[in-house]
Amino acid sequence: MGATAIVTRFAPSPTGHLHLGHAHAALFAWRRAREAGGRFLLRIEDIDALRCRPEFTGAILEDLAWLGLDRDGEVRVQSAHLPEYRRALDALAGRGLVYPCFCTRADIAREIADSASAPHGPDGVLYPGTCRRLSADERAARVARGQAHALRLDMGAALATLRAPLSFEEGGTRFACDPAQFGDAVLARKDVPASYHLCVTHDDALQGVTLVTRGEDLRPATHLHRLLQHLMGWPEPRYAHHALLTDAAGKRLAKRDRSATIRGMREAGLSPADVRRQAGDGTALLP
Repeated sequence: MGATAIVTRFAPSPTGHLHLGHAHAALFAWRRAREAGGRFLLRIEDIDALRCRPEFTGAILEDLAWLGLDRDGEVRVQSAHLPEYRRALDALAGRGLVYPCFCTRADIAREIADSASAPHGPDGVLYPGTCRRLSADERAARVARGQAHALRLDMGAALATLRAPLSFEEGGTRFACDPAQFGDAVLARKDVPASYHLCVTHDDALQGVTLVTRGEDLRPATHLHRLLQHLMGWPEPRYAHHALLTDAAGKRLAKRDRSATIRGMREAGLSPADVRRQAGDGTALLP
């Protein structure tokens, strides 16, 4: 394998059993790596301690092995690497690119309700910037008092570091990025020490992922991820977003739907080949 070989990853969260949509995503990433003689990595994204459970991590490993998807290298479990994400946050804070936000959801809802307009982004209503306007002394005093807070990216300050517009590559075409649509995005919360956006870009860079494959619902996140890669000096991967599997009613598959889980299908007597065919991708390289 050459130094420029493709490296992909499958990165589920252990909040339930894998379903057919996960099999589709895993097969999509596995196939892209294997067809190019590259590497396929597995990462467990379990930062949210309130929703993630270790027994589901074990079930993920079991389901992938049953499907016949071999992986390369050690499994990276995000919860074992919290200091790394803290260092990334500290680096951004040291450059004045993040700030503590003490607003509760109720505070934000009230301010939005009182405003003449409430702009929306891919993650919902944009934060109105209340705590961005606090003085450095007030921020420090409130943190020193132990007041619960999130850490938000100062989007204006981050965009001011750009010397040229950002873009990303997908399918051989470059697309312009608009990170501002996310506003002052949350990069850490009191109950979740680092956000999905920060962790995924950090880990993709650390693990040498060259092709990020994921569902088309996450395509908008690429705009913010490219900004974080720029700010941290992380390499730019290429992207491939795939369609999401849906049920007969056109509804996106969910972990709560037991009939669509890999485990449920296995217990119903389906073979790995049956499930791979239903997943709809990657089967050409599997027996």
